[in-house]
Amino acid sequence: MPIAVQRAETIYTPPPSQPRDAWADVPPAELVWRWYETRMGRRVVPPEETVDESYYARINQNRWIADCSSCGSAAAVSPDDPRYACTECQWGWCALIFPEEVAAVEESLMGLKPGMRNWWHPDDPTWPFRPQPPAEPDPMQGGPKK
Repeated sequence: MPIAVQRAETIYTPPPSQPRDAWADVPPAELVWRWYETRMGRRVVPPEETVDESYYARINQNRWIADCSSCGSAAAVSPDDPRYACTECQWGWCALIFPEEVAAVEESLMGLKPGMRNWWHPDDPTWPFRPQPPAEPDPMQGGPKK
């Protein structure tokens, strides 16, 4: 059976000293805060406010993630709770944009080794390899515009 693309709820789990379902009541977007607090050994509180910003979720080495536009940090996210708030800079809750067919995107990557599974939303302006439209011919020069 192939290794599934990982989501927040499969990555951010309670420590071995707690029951596996100890965080079952925590929404997927908030699991990173519980995990961070447990691992760092200090209290962290998610922001209360929602900011007027949205991010595109992407798959990076077999994990759904979102990148913080404020500090550059990232965290695993889930299409089951499409929001993100940064544990590093505490930037408020942002809406996440996932593809319409999450399962189809995940399935399209199953032929690759997990560490090679990467995917960017085609509309994400931060995608470094986003296809560029062909240059329009410049009628004055007889060639493409520069």
